[in-house]
Amino acid sequence: MTTRSNFPAVTDDTGGDLCPEGRISSPTKDYGGRQIVDVSNYIPYFLVTINNALSRGASHLYLKMFGIGIVEWRIVAMLAIEPRISASRICEVVSLDKSGVSRGLKQLLLQGYLSFSASPTDSRRKIWWLNTRGYGLHDKILTIALERERELIEGIAPDDLETFLKVVRTMHKKVSRISEDTW
Repeated sequence: MTTRSNFPAVTDDTGGDLCPEGRISSPTKDYGGRQIVDVSNYIPYFLVTINNALSRGASHLYLKMFGIGIVEWRIVAMLAIEPRISASRICEVVSLDKSGVSRGLKQLLLQGYLSFSASPTDSRRKIWWLNTRGYGLHDKILTIALERERELIEGIAPDDLETFLKVVRTMHKKVSRISEDTW
């Protein structure tokens, strides 16, 4: 079993290599005797640039069409998935900072898309949900978001897409372990 990194090979149940030890492509390359990031193989580069481009495009489109940006759309989507939750729960699930969620909730409330009540356990804490107008907004944007996703994955074989989803789900589970707090 060959490895292309400085780590010993580790195999899975089928005898195949597991990353990073069995990684075929290298996330770095030599440049004048120094190791630098090879963006053609560095996974965070692709995740960040794809996300940034998608977010920028969606934000511009949703602002133009509905008067809300990508942060507000993520809040709306989260409240459709899990109604009657706190701002901290939104932050936790969609990985947004508290100040962004607070501003987004305020904006959505001012635009008439949300309702709230005090938490039964803590009167200082609000519980949020989409009202009828908010669900209407959700449904309109969801149609556009799904079409954008369809265009993004067009031409990808179904098996490849499922493999990709399996990989990013695994990465998603691990991302908190490599947060800034762990270093």
